[in-house]
Amino acid sequence: MSMSGIGTIIDCLSLANEIDGHRLYEWRICSWDGRPVPLSGGAQLPADCAFNDAVRCDWLIVVSERYQQFADYRLFLASLARVAPRTPLVTGIHHGVWWLAMAGQLAQYRVAVNWETYQQFTEQFERAIVSQQIFEIDRDRATCSGGQASIDFMLAMIARDHGPDLAERIADSLGIGTLRAGTERQRIPFVTAPGERHPRLNDALQLMEANIEDPLATDEIASLVGISRRQLERLFRQYLGAMPSKYYLNLRLTKARTQLQRTSKSVVQISLACGFSSAAHFSNAYRDRFGVTPREERRNWIEKQRGGAIDEPRGGALIEPPEPA
Repeated sequence: MSMSGIGTIIDCLSLANEIDGHRLYEWRICSWDGRPVPLSGGAQLPADCAFNDAVRCDWLIVVSERYQQFADYRLFLASLARVAPRTPLVTGIHHGVWWLAMAGQLAQYRVAVNWETYQQFTEQFERAIVSQQIFEIDRDRATCSGGQASIDFMLAMIARDHGPDLAERIADSLGIGTLRAGTERQRIPFVTAPGERHPRLNDALQLMEANIEDPLATDEIASLVGISRRQLERLFRQYLGAMPSKYYLNLRLTKARTQLQRTSKSVVQISLACGFSSAAHFSNAYRDRFGVTPREERRNWIEKQRGGAIDEPRGGALIEPPEPA
């Protein structure tokens, strides 16, 4: 968990109180066991309480920047499954969405999932209505893809509860220009110079992301985005420092790594799902990229899980604003 991930939420709520001049929101930070929440860089965020069945709030926000099982994760999911149905509004941010889905709380809801795990989430949670929008608000459930979208989401919620004028004043205090609506689609990030974003490259990246199982040839991608192969290769070299084929391969291998660590699919199933014609080809490419074979990756991950070596996210950090004063 990073301080920016949870700090964004707290800043928006704090500014709402400060600017309005009334105590619109109160909140508590919960961790699974009541211990401080580990932050990136070695810092810790003190927890106000442990999360359990006794939690009562009007808005429960589950925040996590990674979905990783921990020693008592099944107990956490059971508590979450009991607390969420009696809570008026339940929200998942970034990988907090995964925790809610694992607790069975997102079936038949529109769900915004971070682009990195969109395909895997769609396959694993077939009853959820998954979108690539930056956030979704559907009845008593809200989900957000995380990152910069967290600010857009929080201000949308504040605008819904207390009017758009307050949300705009908070945005001004945070130095934010135009607020994005939840209907805006996520952009696949890539490295560019400050302020630059080449639309053809973005289109190509979205095509790659949408065609993992049946990879497109470089010529096909170039044709679909309306430029020549040479122009496409030049864009990739300029902005990403790699040829399109190399970038595409790394994207597929990264997807495979996520599935090896987070699903029970066989190595053969994962190799096919990530566009490899044979398990041998997949294994060789994976070892070249990550230094271990797919089977070794899975074995190492399982051993790490069993060893209880994972401290973060301890069920995630949860912010629970009680009823506004």
